[in-house]
Order: sequence, then structure tokens, then C-alpha cells
Amino acid sequence: MADDSAQERELPASQKRLEQAREKGQVPRSRDLSSSLLLLAAAAGLWVWGSSVYGAFAHLLLGGLAIPAEAARDTGAMMAFVGQMAVAGVGILLPMLAIGLVASLAGGLAMGGWIFSVQAFAPQFSRLNPVEGFGRIFSGKGAMELLKATLKALVVGAVAAWVLWSEKGELALLLQLAPQESIKSMAVLCGRAFMWLAAATLLIASVDVPWQLYQHFSRLRMSRQELQDESRESEGNPQIKQRIRALQRERARRRMMAAVPKADVVVTNPTHFAVALAYDQGSARAPIIVAMGSDRVAQRIREIAREASVPIVEAPPLARALYRYGELEQEIPAALYNAVALLLAYVYQLRLAPAAVELPQEWPIPSDLDTSADAMPQH
Repeated sequence: MADDSAQERELPASQKRLEQAREKGQVPRSRDLSSSLLLLAAAAGLWVWGSSVYGAFAHLLLGGLAIPAEAARDTGAMMAFVGQMAVAGVGILLPMLAIGLVASLAGGLAMGGWIFSVQAFAPQFSRLNPVEGFGRIFSGKGAMELLKATLKALVVGAVAAWVLWSEKGELALLLQLAPQESIKSMAVLCGRAFMWLAAATLLIASVDVPWQLYQHFSRLRMSRQELQDESRESEGNPQIKQRIRALQRERARRRMMAAVPKADVVVTNPTHFAVALAYDQGSARAPIIVAMGSDRVAQRIREIAREASVPIVEAPPLARALYRYGELEQEIPAALYNAVALLLAYVYQLRLAPAAVELPQEWPIPSDLDTSADAMPQH
């Protein structure tokens, strides 16, 4: 049931439940993965374009400080100049912003993909409850978040200390360089250090992603009763479905029995099987099986055939072959064309001269057709 405890929800979520959760905006997300990819992209951009960005901004700064005197006294000209400088600055940062945007989108796609759910915007007043808030803080999830934060601080701190120690020689050389060269070298060092720190956050994300997936699918796990209830809702009550199938079979049986009087012949086993055939030379290329059955159904087919004066022919091999390989309301199998043609010829001659016609003793049934009693299906 819906209020089953988590201990009873031992079954994985069904596809329907996963889709419903997605419609509500409930998908696995890892903020550590998104932030790590963003930091890696920014670090890579700083490492690759750091020097060129520094040079472009230095040139922009020099140009910004060289303001013509007449422009400095004209408010409109000054605003236009500032606008040009801002556009130029954005153009310099555009590659960095672009890779940051791509990294942010990649983080969302990697975990759950893109979704748009109106239900996610609905207010949840339960989050305003302080009791539930404290419950979330001191829950297992809260403990995991505290552990992750502690792990982040330790890993990032350790990596930062290692970077500073490994770059101590380069840092000492900065004091011996000219200011411009020193700034460029500092930018490269910062980019390299930034890259290592971002890689450290990726290590944390590699732990957080499996945890978030585990948490997401654990919340959606189902009990056996929930799975049964969902099956009833999606597929219908089994008792109702059984009743519907029974009614469908009954209608099909009545439709089949109604077609027996229109048959040209009923071939029997003589008691276990009965197959009614109809042949319209103008519209059908081969005889059609209009009714077939075994035991009681076969008996009823014979009774209706007698009442409608439809010829009944005892041909056990042919009756078994038609019952085994034929389909209701379909043409007879091609392998039985010769045998059925012989049967119809006998029926047509029987109508013309009943006393002078003898029932064939052999029926041309192909040897590869199994008509034994064990092979008979249940129609």
C-alpha cells in the first residue's frame, strides 16, 4: 500500500512510476557534478586563454583611460564610450562564458536530462514546517550532506596545499620578473592551480553521482502491494478482464455457430473434431473455415449442420489436419488443397447422385503434417 514502510519496499520502481516521478520533476541531480564541470571548464579556459584575456583587458584598460577631453565633458559621449568598453569586455569574456554555459548544460544532461515540469513550481508548504525542517537536517540525507561537505573541505584543502608546495619555486621567481611578466606568469599559475582544484571537485562528484542515483531509486522503490495496485490500474482488474475474455469467446462462439448453416460441408473425426468449410467460387480463392471445435463444440457443430441439412463427412485424417493447421475464418492451408478438393468433389457428386458416390478411403495428407492426438491444439 501507499503507506508501506521503506523496509517493505523491496522492489525496484516500475517504468510507470519513474515516468510519473519525472513528470513531477523528480529526477536524480548532482550539484557537485554540475559545479565540478563548471569549475573544470573555467579552469581550462583560464589555462588556455588566460594570457590572451589578460592582454586584451590590459589593452582595453589603457584605451579606457585615454579618454578625449571633449568626451569627458559630454555626458552623452561618455555614456556611449562606456557602452563600447562594456561591449568589448563582454566580447573578450565570451569564450569563457560559452564554455561555462556548455559545462552547465552538460551537468544537467548527464544526470536525468532536461525536463520541464509545472508541478515542480507548485509551492510545498510542508517545507515551511520547522519540525520537518529539523527532521531533514538530522536525517540520514543531512548526515550524508555534512559528510560530503567535510570531504570537500579536506580534499580541496589537501590539493591546495599540494599545489602551493609544488609551485613554490615558480612563486619565488615572480619576485624577480617585471610587473607585466609577473602578472602573466601569475595568471598561468592561477589557472594551473585552479585546474587541479577543479579536478579535486570532480573526484568528489564521482562519489556523489552514485549516491544521488541510489537515493533517487531508493525513494521510488515499491512494495508488492503497490506494484499489484499499479498493475490493476494500468491493465484492469484481472477478474473483469477474465469476464471480458469470456464474453468475447462466447460472442465468437455464437458467431461461429451462426455460420455453420452456410457451410458447404462439415468434416468430422467423427466425434472428437468437427470443421465446417464454405467455398464461394466467385469471391474466394480457397475454401474458408467458418467453424471448428472439439468435443462438445464439435458435437454442437454437427447438431446445427444436421438441422440445416449441411453434409457431414467422416474423414478423420482430414478433420485432424484442418483442426491442427487451420485458422478460423481463414482459408485452408495450402498443403491441404488437394485433400479438400477431393472432399468438395465428393460433396458435389453426392448432391447429384447420392447412391452412386463412394466416400474416398485415402486422403492426400502430406506426411510432414502431424495429425496425432498429442499434437492437437485447443481452439
